[in-house]
Amino acid sequence: MGRALTVFHALGLLLVMFSLTYLFPVITALIYQDTTLLLDFLLAMLWTAGAGSLMWLATRHFKGELSIRHGYLLVVTMWTAMPLFATIPLLLAIPGLTFTDAYFEAMSAMTTTGATVLTGLDNLPPAINVWRHELQWLGGLGVIVLAVAVLPLLGIGGRQLFKAETPGPMKDNALTPRIADTARNLWIIYVAITLACIGALKWAGMNWLDAVCHGFSAMGLGGFSTHDASIAYFDSPLIEFILIVFMLFAVISFATHFLTWRARSLRTYLRDAEAVSSISLILASCVGIALFLWWQGVYPDFLTALRHASFNLVSIATDSGYASVDFAQWPIFAPMWMFFLGCICANSGSTGGGIKMIRTLVLVKQAGREFLKLLHPAVINPMKIGGHVIANNIVFAVLGFIFLYFMTIATLAFVLFISGMDFITGFTAALSMVNNIGPGLGAVGPASNFQGLTDFQTWACAFGMLVGRLEIFTVLILFTPQFWRR
Repeated sequence: MGRALTVFHALGLLLVMFSLTYLFPVITALIYQDTTLLLDFLLAMLWTAGAGSLMWLATRHFKGELSIRHGYLLVVTMWTAMPLFATIPLLLAIPGLTFTDAYFEAMSAMTTTGATVLTGLDNLPPAINVWRHELQWLGGLGVIVLAVAVLPLLGIGGRQLFKAETPGPMKDNALTPRIADTARNLWIIYVAITLACIGALKWAGMNWLDAVCHGFSAMGLGGFSTHDASIAYFDSPLIEFILIVFMLFAVISFATHFLTWRARSLRTYLRDAEAVSSISLILASCVGIALFLWWQGVYPDFLTALRHASFNLVSIATDSGYASVDFAQWPIFAPMWMFFLGCICANSGSTGGGIKMIRTLVLVKQAGREFLKLLHPAVINPMKIGGHVIANNIVFAVLGFIFLYFMTIATLAFVLFISGMDFITGFTAALSMVNNIGPGLGAVGPASNFQGLTDFQTWACAFGMLVGRLEIFTVLILFTPQFWRR
């Protein structure tokens, strides 16, 4: 019981910290002289800070170190509670928005999925658009990674949280001796690249509001936009190229970015087998899909096909979710290949979702080991990726993850089928939610959104986003009897 109260004590502190994030839309409301939204966000800030303070004060005698078990519980609790409080300004500012849709929008933002139930984005108040995109930016690297740099100062250790929230099978490798330093360094890199993205988009012709919002969503690989037409609104090859570059930056592990900066050498990227595999596969696919679309007569020339194929494929493969055309109208091979890439191309330690390329490499290597073992049963063949030996316990963990990954997608798809969705809509919606991609095909394609879902389907998709963002094990372990045993 004491450990559980320690979780609520930490959650209270995190909510107080989270309340500070309302300052950015408050400043936006001041700039645009929107008095109504200014009061709405101040009220939301007060409610969030008040709830967190009460929770913290009520459990102040239970401050202490969190076990790994309670680290998982805190992560899941936080990722469900923060979207709950994030709905407050949405409900106050958008007439007719239901709590179900508001929670879906907030969960989609914080999990960087990018699926939306809102229309009329072009006419949304600037402070609301900033809030939606800020949530994606915060969710990108993880609110907890920021928190672990602060919690040790408050008497609550952070390593358990970092291990529970950070994606990937080899997340015990610290960049610095202290976990707080690791989190702080990751945030420095994240902020620096985000500022570069915002500056580049402004230079390319966006106004400051669009540049900030799209810079946030690009680095978080969230795909939210300030326009219903998404990136098609700008019709700018330069803007599309800039977003491609920064989406590819965001799909690589921020640990690799940090190590590159520290070494002052681009060779660090070339030594990262996961990054090389992802970027190579994405770029080769851009050329291949462009040739396919040109061959199919979708576009009259190869350069036009390359422009649209590259932007939309990179967007889906990196789990961002922007769209510059309605790619659902392309021959089915192209969008399905894009969704396949969205399942595997994100790197461990990036802001993307899905299986992660490192797990894909482990599976490929393991398949090769099995072939060799069939021919030479006595052979000893350790697995190596990028010159590093991969322990068998990691291989077994990856195999377990892949099983749960496919079962989660299948279960969510069947839930959506039984609720009345057609096959292509339900299947791609399940893929999109668990991989945090954003749009699907069919009724949830890039030319539409998730507004037409029933409440049941909306909550099912919201749960799928949460499970996918926290890499399945973190959430599903709470439903096992072993987790609740002493």
